[in-house]
Amino acid sequence: MGQFAPENLDLDGKVILVTGGTGSFGKRFIETVLTGYNPRKVIVYSRDELKQSDMQIDLREKVSPELYAKMRFFLGDVRDRMRLTLALRGVDIVIHAAALKQVPAAEYNPSECIHTNVMGAENVVWASLNNRVSQVVALSTDKACNPVNLYGATKLASDKTFVAANNLSGDIGTRFSVVRYGNVVGSRGSVVPLYRRLLAQGAKTLPITDARMTRFWITLPQGVDFVLSSLTTMRGGEIFVPKIPSMKMTDLVAAMAPGAGVEIVGIRPGEKLHETMVSADDARQTVELHDRYVIEPAFVEYPRTPFAGEATSKAVDEGFSYASDNNADWLSAEGLMAMLEEGGA
Repeated sequence: MGQFAPENLDLDGKVILVTGGTGSFGKRFIETVLTGYNPRKVIVYSRDELKQSDMQIDLREKVSPELYAKMRFFLGDVRDRMRLTLALRGVDIVIHAAALKQVPAAEYNPSECIHTNVMGAENVVWASLNNRVSQVVALSTDKACNPVNLYGATKLASDKTFVAANNLSGDIGTRFSVVRYGNVVGSRGSVVPLYRRLLAQGAKTLPITDARMTRFWITLPQGVDFVLSSLTTMRGGEIFVPKIPSMKMTDLVAAMAPGAGVEIVGIRPGEKLHETMVSADDARQTVELHDRYVIEPAFVEYPRTPFAGEATSKAVDEGFSYASDNNADWLSAEGLMAMLEEGGA
């Protein structure tokens, strides 16, 4: 069992919809749910017909015909409230993974990022309430905590939207929570594929933006398990933050290419030296569990049992923050290679 493997998660007969379901997370999440649980139906909601077609071919090769028969593929954009509302009919659980995530692209095209990440989040809330969805878990990012770039700012707005949505559910009873984690090892947006490509081309030096830079790291299977475990844990309004290791970018280069040189290329627009997942201001609402931190909602106008005060939790210290440079868990070269292997990278 993995670090975040969910206990007693029952998805028997459930209908699950994943926005952005053709992305790295969506594909791994859907394979995990299809093969490890017994949902009645799993729906991919995304806007790219080619990616959906490729995913259909891939899934047919990986799962049995009986499992594949549970799949549905809906073309649609989270910006389209009416299409999203139609897609959510009869859905029990929504995993909201759709987002524009590239930091430089968001800086250059701010309105596009806002429409998808902020207004799209509002549409997911609206459609979920109107269809009496039971649970909604939205994926966030470490960049949403004390954001310095537009992507992080839009995800912070999205997080606030989902947390506050619990106050709108009334007798509908829909519960909304958020999961926030760091860089996924080996994913399309991480630096690992870039380094591997450069090394395959014979590069003797690898670029990093600043020698002091640190980042949180998580594998794709760990991210999927963390979301699934949050379904069993959520009470509505929480931001769940996993306990995961940090690594210096210089150490990552040394682990991937011992003896390789480093070229300092400078920090890109909207980039931080270190990422934070729980800020000192968040600490007033944060409790610690054995494998995660839980930022509890500041305003609660709905029935909810808080985590604070339970025997399995403890309040964090005054002024606590959880950042990639003050993390107690540091990733070794061997640990990185193990994560890459686990993540299939």
